Amino acid sequence: MDAAKEEFLRDFGEHYGYPNGPKSVDQIRATEFKRLQLQDLVYLDHAGATLYSDLQMESVFNDLTTNLYANPHSQSDSSSATLDIVKNARQQVLDYCNASPKEYKCIFTSGATAALKLVGEAFPWSCNSSFMYTMENHNSVLGIREYALGQGAAAIAVDIEGELHPEISGETITTKISPHQVQRRKVAGSLKEEPTGDVYNLFAFPSECNFSGLRFDLDLVKIIKEDSSKILGISSVCHGQWMVLIDAAKGCATMPPDLSKYPADFVAISFYKLFGYPTGLGALIVRNDAAKLLKKTYFSGGTVSASIADIDFIKRREGIEELFEDGTVSFLSIVSIRHGFKILNSLTVSAISRHIASLALYTRKMLLAMRHGNGSSVCILYGHHNSMKLCHEMGPIISFNLKRPDGSWYGYREVEKLASLSGIQLRTGCFCNPGACAKYLGLSHLDLISNTEAGHVCWDDLDIINGKPVGAVRISFGYMSTYEDVKKFVDFVASSFMSPQIHIDHGNQMKGLDKGFVDTGYYLKSITIYPIKSCGGFSASSWPLSNNGLTHDREWILKSLTGEILTQKKVPEMGFISTFIDLSQGMLFVESPRCEERLQIRLESDVYGVIEEIELYGQRYEVYSYDNETNSWFSEAIGKTCSLLRYSSFDQDFMLNKIKGAATCRDPKNKLNFANEAQFLLVSEESVSDLNRRLSSDVQKGIYGKVMQVSASRFRPNLVVSGGRPYAEDGWRYIRIGNKYFSSLGGCNRCQIINLTINAGQVQKSNEPLATLASYRRVKGKILFGILLKHVSIDGEQQKGDFWLHVGQDVHPD
Repeated sequence: MDAAKEEFLRDFGEHYGYPNGPKSVDQIRATEFKRLQLQDLVYLDHAGATLYSDLQMESVFNDLTTNLYANPHSQSDSSSATLDIVKNARQQVLDYCNASPKEYKCIFTSGATAALKLVGEAFPWSCNSSFMYTMENHNSVLGIREYALGQGAAAIAVDIEGELHPEISGETITTKISPHQVQRRKVAGSLKEEPTGDVYNLFAFPSECNFSGLRFDLDLVKIIKEDSSKILGISSVCHGQWMVLIDAAKGCATMPPDLSKYPADFVAISFYKLFGYPTGLGALIVRNDAAKLLKKTYFSGGTVSASIADIDFIKRREGIEELFEDGTVSFLSIVSIRHGFKILNSLTVSAISRHIASLALYTRKMLLAMRHGNGSSVCILYGHHNSMKLCHEMGPIISFNLKRPDGSWYGYREVEKLASLSGIQLRTGCFCNPGACAKYLGLSHLDLISNTEAGHVCWDDLDIINGKPVGAVRISFGYMSTYEDVKKFVDFVASSFMSPQIHIDHGNQMKGLDKGFVDTGYYLKSITIYPIKSCGGFSASSWPLSNNGLTHDREWILKSLTGEILTQKKVPEMGFISTFIDLSQGMLFVESPRCEERLQIRLESDVYGVIEEIELYGQRYEVYSYDNETNSWFSEAIGKTCSLLRYSSFDQDFMLNKIKGAATCRDPKNKLNFANEAQFLLVSEESVSDLNRRLSSDVQKGIYGKVMQVSASRFRPNLVVSGGRPYAEDGWRYIRIGNKYFSSLGGCNRCQIINLTINAGQVQKSNEPLATLASYRRVKGKILFGILLKHVSIDGEQQKGDFWLHVGQDVHPD
């Protein structure tokens, strides 16, 4: 055992690893989560979905294959037996939250979101009602606002803070609720009047924030229900009866609310966040008195005792569960949850909570201690992590962003990308919690609106806008998480983002490269054309230029049945397709090991389908379509229904673009076919050789322990040059090849597609060479290799000679 783990166990050994449980955490991992070890993965997204265990799934499988379960809406023996198990499952859910069946009922739903939606739909809103919710709430809770505002009710977001009073005996913490502006929507007939009947209001908060990990004091339930006028301080919304909703989808995994102490009216639960399986099943625990106030409109199978088809007559069922569970419940999933609860009960929730807390506290401590060489902090944590008095209020979520030594931010997508290369699965973004995201990141309404106008949407790659992060990195732990998971994660952050030097070198060349390298003349070693985007290319000794780059380069694309443009990222089988163009015959030849016949497509042909429009990279293209026979060939080649499309402007005459100022990737004035960013991608043979030297080192090994070597073709370049020093091309601004001029648009940001290889008819994935490139080729969130080029004219001069590039031509930088 290393010294670091010994120190960890000295501090947390009493709580870590289930010392008094039936199995230690190491035994659990070795026997029930073998897939993590086999894939060499560290899974740190338990707040998104925790992992199911092998033992749990074996029990589910044996149960379903041994017993006969039928639709519980029947009178057969198997149906009756299933109904009994469903009833027992309801009781298990109530027991988990210490809820008396005399006071509460369990309604099964399709998930926690469906449970929250049910409350919003059926709540007795009026124009005098109010919906109040904490800023730290999931979108599924915020969505209830639409029901409230739609009925003329008010909606108010609030901040919850604990104020410490040291002068009072015992350092009492009191709760302070600070409201934001009151929201109302003009709805016909909703003019506010003096209440004529009972007025009902709803207060919603999460037991644990899924952004920061902050656990809310469940005393809020009693405060809101018993002393709302004093604590809320908003005269316009203080009248009427307050009901309380707890979103426990996240918090239930380690600290389920004790409803015998905190009598909330509604609690939403998600089972895959408790024990991984089943998905698509949740529950709403509802207080009996609150359930009677809910207004159900829709009725379905199972929710009525009787109905008449041709007149307005229904008699609804009286049972709360029967009334609100539309249709047949997911009874096989409900049968399965008992095997998940068995896992949790064997370890006990209290032991799980202590185990996870030890990992979370240790990780926070390690992240906060990280410093760059100049003394600046590496990691900024979100939540009350800096107050040791409040550490017990934090759950097993750690949300953070990372900073460079100069104070600028690392983008969270960069962190996620590098973590994936290191076998670490985590989550980034705002986690569907916009209020907490804006609060902790300091984003104003103006910031949020301008970010949206700039094109930022959830799950995109825009992680830094105007110098500010628009989301965060989140890790979270589960009952099977280990110290070794934490160690690998902490080491990853330190090695990838912590600079021990005061002055950090963001240059693209490694120090010491000057030695042993001699500047020699550059020449064009190879030319490669890729007619069909993301399919194989072919080399040529000479090739003509067109208006959009190399003639016929990325001139065709494959489109799925749903309209998605296909690439190797999602359809690796596209790499099996090889292409060749014979200009003398005017023919494109396409082959695939999955197709017996070689496909021939005439370059100059009038036999095309209709012209249609597609959108790609934010631009619209007109394209030609092909016949069913051609499309069937490609569908067979990739094992997915698709169609072939061709750029319609392929016959334009060659034209030079005069460069005006600095060119940028995806410049709308830069004429492109379907290339990602630029007309040409250039790679240096010497840079590839240097990368291979690094891959051959003792530290950097490829898959299966074999030394990996890559060729320039791995990077799908159009042009490969030879001569000079590795990475000299990074500094090129203009180059001349023969008598053709090109300007550099900067380095090419590489992605995981360069980690795909085809061997013996199989697509293989590894972390290389991207992982090695990431270790020394990262610049401001990008992993650069090769440069992007645009064909230009210089000072208005027209090109002389032919319109061809030739292998062997001299290459003159700048």
